[in-house]
Amino acid sequence: MSTVLAIETSCDETAVAIVRDSGQRSLDRRQILSNVVSSQIQIHQAYGGVVPEVASRHHVEMINWAIQQALQQAGIGWEAIDGVAATCAPGLVGALLVGLTAAKTLAMLHQKPLLGIHHLEGHIYASYLSEPQLEPPFLCLLVSGGHTSLIHVKDCGVYEPLGQTRDDAAGEAFDKVARLLKLDYPGGPVIDRLAQQGNPDAFVLPEGKVSLPQGGFHPYDSSFSGLKTAMLRLVQSLPADELPVADLAASFQAAVAKALTKRTIACALDYGLSTIAVGGGVAANSGLRSHLEQAATAQGLRVLFPPLKFCTDNAAMIACAAADHLNRGHRSPFTVGVQSRLPLTAVMQLYQPAVASSPISENSSATLIASGNLS
Repeated sequence: MSTVLAIETSCDETAVAIVRDSGQRSLDRRQILSNVVSSQIQIHQAYGGVVPEVASRHHVEMINWAIQQALQQAGIGWEAIDGVAATCAPGLVGALLVGLTAAKTLAMLHQKPLLGIHHLEGHIYASYLSEPQLEPPFLCLLVSGGHTSLIHVKDCGVYEPLGQTRDDAAGEAFDKVARLLKLDYPGGPVIDRLAQQGNPDAFVLPEGKVSLPQGGFHPYDSSFSGLKTAMLRLVQSLPADELPVADLAASFQAAVAKALTKRTIACALDYGLSTIAVGGGVAANSGLRSHLEQAATAQGLRVLFPPLKFCTDNAAMIACAAADHLNRGHRSPFTVGVQSRLPLTAVMQLYQPAVASSPISENSSATLIASGNLS
């Protein structure tokens, strides 16, 4: 059994959670003891997107509060914590540094194992939080603001990417189209709400196929730059003072949902994977949920969507992944650093220490203690 306190600061949410994993295959295997999220959406709305330096500063302001709240909600002390984890890649470097430095400090102060977690692996584990009996192998459709991938999940830390976007991620395309339509940031939730009032068949938009050198099209890779350009030209062709915004939103959302569904179902069938788990912020999109659930049911496949609170960035999913790694004896060295990019296939490199992770000298510990009361 492992109880892990995890920190997630890869972008614009300061999140801390505590998750307990019994390591046994049972309905109550994973328990979320606390899950604290401080969102920066309102701060970044004025800029129309995330400003990295602003995000990092806000993490510094909120990290101590979030840690204290997580411990209070869980009703436990440090003696009950078995490990400390933090997202270390991929993400905004400055933001990641805040969370990882805090985690290193806490791990040193309380003599706990440290685990650096890959952010995308966290999104995969979001499905485990609501489906305790989920076991590999399965297919994960990971769709967020920065990533759109189809991943064959074979085991903890063992992942095979089967498809990806060649340009914009799905969530990024939602944000850019929302800006084109002069809608609020973030674009995904706003377009989703408007789409429910519009006609998804009002406008015909391109699927975004990826050509292969030998001819034909890639069956699993996606492209959204052409769809974004088509939306731009469509908007420019319509009267600016009479834009059918709801119909435009509905048509765009349907095009994205259909493209993702087509590739996901084909990939699952081709690889003989009967379960599809969806993760990332776009997993909250009602259009994608509807299209994928209908298509999966028609093919006899099971599709799993996490609760909405686990679709966007949160620390519970990071703690869930960390607890599984900890149960398997995985540890990260205190020399582990942050990386803006790191392939999901390189996850296990985070647990190949260059130096022994313990004991830690008092001098080396002092150099990493962040300002504020982290204890």
